[in-house]
Amino acid sequence: MRQELETEIAALTGQLVAWRRDFHRHPEVAFQETRTSDVVREFLKSLGLPARSAAGTGLVAVLEGNPGGKTVALRADMDALPVQEEGEKEYCSLNRGVTHACGHDGHMAMLMAAAKVLAGRKNDLNGRVVFLFQPAEEKPPGGAKRMIEEGALDGVDAVFGLHLWQQFPTGMIGVIKGPMLAQADNFSLIVKGKGGHGAMPHTAVDPILAAAQIIVNSQSIVSRNVDPLKPCVVTFGTINGGTTHNIIPAEVAMAGTVRTFDLAVQSLAERRLREIAEETAKAFGASCRVDYVKGYPALINDAGMVDFVTDVAKRILGANRLQSFDPVMGGEDFAYYLQKVPGAFIFLGAGDGREFPHHHPAFDIDEKALPLGVLLLTSLALEFLGVKPA
Repeated sequence: MRQELETEIAALTGQLVAWRRDFHRHPEVAFQETRTSDVVREFLKSLGLPARSAAGTGLVAVLEGNPGGKTVALRADMDALPVQEEGEKEYCSLNRGVTHACGHDGHMAMLMAAAKVLAGRKNDLNGRVVFLFQPAEEKPPGGAKRMIEEGALDGVDAVFGLHLWQQFPTGMIGVIKGPMLAQADNFSLIVKGKGGHGAMPHTAVDPILAAAQIIVNSQSIVSRNVDPLKPCVVTFGTINGGTTHNIIPAEVAMAGTVRTFDLAVQSLAERRLREIAEETAKAFGASCRVDYVKGYPALINDAGMVDFVTDVAKRILGANRLQSFDPVMGGEDFAYYLQKVPGAFIFLGAGDGREFPHHHPAFDIDEKALPLGVLLLTSLALEFLGVKPA
């Protein structure tokens, strides 16, 4: 069966690339994936898999095999990023200010192909396969939680997700037991002072100066408050204030993110950020309002499911395909699925010849990874349901 599977997937390579490039040309941001959803829905319908809506623009489709078996779910995210694409690709985004700069276009193409391959083997399946096409992974609170609330995981025994990963060579597989991706929190700060003339700073309260000191002082959270053996990141991503060179503004707005794997560290970082921001501003005669929003929880893979993925990957793709790596401080709302049922989130290398990282305006993937992703997804589903491709 393995050879048949590889041959069938190889024959789908052109279609895989076409699907991926079509999604890339027509990207849509979180909870606005209407065209994307329509394309996927029509394809699933052509397979005899009617899909129901979930989380707005998301879709859930169920492939029923033989009764009495287990249920496995496979997930792909659908949304693009609010980024203006750069580069001269023939399949560049046609939607100004929006692009698939993280690989979700490839994720959808791979899951569509997996649905086609598995639908052709439904009589061999002892159980069910649930296909989750999820919106809004890129924008907290995300789409996964809503998918779950609307029954996407009802009756599911295991769930797997695959993410194309630019940092790995094409075709390499990476998966970690336990924490693999971080809790991703966001914060915003408003520093309020007293505006005035740039030539007479003594008559004003300069929020730019206070904001600068808040940024510097906040770095002591990682260097002096957090156990150095426990990862933590405090990053300021935006700072906005003022209108021209000779005016001290009345306020400055800043925003950033905190990334951790440990709830105690997360709580410490939040508390210290508030204290430092408020007291530093006060020291300069200003004030600071801190809004802290907890994002996706840390993504924690089930140890048994990681062993299962590793075993399948070794036999299907080869032991030389396994890539070791450290946990990543990025966030992923697939974490919510893993809080509900055992499963694993897997990186698939797609970085050969691609220098620009995820979320860069010129990001792209090596499309040679797509058939390998389909082979892994279909093999995981088949083996979980008792069918041995190899």
